[in-house]
Amino acid sequence: MTHLARTLVCSLAVALVAAVPANAQQPRVPTSRAEIGLSFAPIVARTAPAIVNVYAQKTVQQRRNPLLEDPFFRRFFGAPGGPGFSGPSERVQRSLGSGVMVDASGVVVTNNHVIEGADEVRVSLNDKREFDADVLLRDPRTDLAVLKLKDGKTAFQAAVLGSSDDLQVGDIVLAIGNPFGVGQTVTQGIVSALARTQTGITDYGFFIQTDAAINPGNSGGALVDGAGRVVGINTAIFSRSGGSQGIGFAIPADMVRIVVQSAMGGGKTVKRPWLGAQLQKVTPDIAEGLGLARPVGSLVQTVTPGSPAATAGMKTGDLIVAVESQAVDDPDAFGYRFVTRPLGGQANIGIVRQGKEMQLRVQLEPAPETTPRAELTLTGRSPLTGATVVNLSPAVVEEMRTVDVDKGVVVTAVADGSPADATNLKAGDVIVEVNGVTIATTADLESATRQPSRVWRVTLQRGGRKLTAMLPG
Repeated sequence: MTHLARTLVCSLAVALVAAVPANAQQPRVPTSRAEIGLSFAPIVARTAPAIVNVYAQKTVQQRRNPLLEDPFFRRFFGAPGGPGFSGPSERVQRSLGSGVMVDASGVVVTNNHVIEGADEVRVSLNDKREFDADVLLRDPRTDLAVLKLKDGKTAFQAAVLGSSDDLQVGDIVLAIGNPFGVGQTVTQGIVSALARTQTGITDYGFFIQTDAAINPGNSGGALVDGAGRVVGINTAIFSRSGGSQGIGFAIPADMVRIVVQSAMGGGKTVKRPWLGAQLQKVTPDIAEGLGLARPVGSLVQTVTPGSPAATAGMKTGDLIVAVESQAVDDPDAFGYRFVTRPLGGQANIGIVRQGKEMQLRVQLEPAPETTPRAELTLTGRSPLTGATVVNLSPAVVEEMRTVDVDKGVVVTAVADGSPADATNLKAGDVIVEVNGVTIATTADLESATRQPSRVWRVTLQRGGRKLTAMLPG
């Protein structure tokens, strides 16, 4: 190396050293046993006994093979369930997930998709004890379910529910669950983002995002903060492979608490505050038209007469920007902030009307059931047989998330393998007309489907669109 080259290298080294701040943290060797032994073990020791495994199974009827209706084939293969039959007429589906013990009496919260449709649910504790469990409440809108162990004598160790609003991006968190059925597993990461909306996972899309490894089987398990409090219920991952890719989502503990309290209070459904207004996301074009600096907030499209929104003075065209001084960037964020407010009081809703900021006091009350549901499961020889329907009311509209509906009956369930299932009828569809007969009540629909017909003309509303189908009798 030449003298000039050595001079340049030395000068560069001096410049680099000078560029490092004097107070920058430098790597160093631990100086004590205590530092070497730093660990999350104390947090895990406090929380892990309250994290459980959830096993669910349901019996599914197999669709019958049409060949087995032929006497020739039945002779060789046997009748379903009879001697010589080579295939089952029903099969058992099993699912595996995780759960969190939230009360010492044996109350467990998990994901609804873990136990949906299950005939039998069992819960396995961290210490290997197993118990049958009853489903106290299912809430598909949040993808949460609450179970109760069939014991009644044991006091179980319960986790502490924290406040998800205390979290900050960058906080260290642990995910505890049973991935792939290998047994209780703890993974560590940070809070990658808060208030993740527009995910399409649940109706109330407002999630904690984490890079702590979450895999199949972790659903329903705990997201735990540095103080050992459960701040979320792990529910979904974004993955191209089916395994963890560092993008997991957890339902915030403040939403979980509402569902658990409803179940422990004896409710079969979750009662939430009802606004009585349809909201629209603000797009860049809408923001430009309104003179907004950026596309945030929820634009009021319609207001239901007599609703809390109407009583508070909310109007079409108002822009909702905050709930109790907490900014809401879109309808999903508003929905979460509003429905997690306790019933019986009032909420301050921040709006912008014609460029002027205002506060509205909205009463926190559930949607009323102004018309009895009169639930009906259709039978007989119509293409709608197997559908369960109820009458419309504000409570039903809110529960089923139907839009732009003022008449008809809403489908709440469709039996697997039924004629209604074959016609692709879905929960949430609103049936408004059958063979020219206007349907206003479930009794109207029952009467209309009793009349024989070679061709059925059915009109329904789905997702704000009106659809008409001609179906064979």
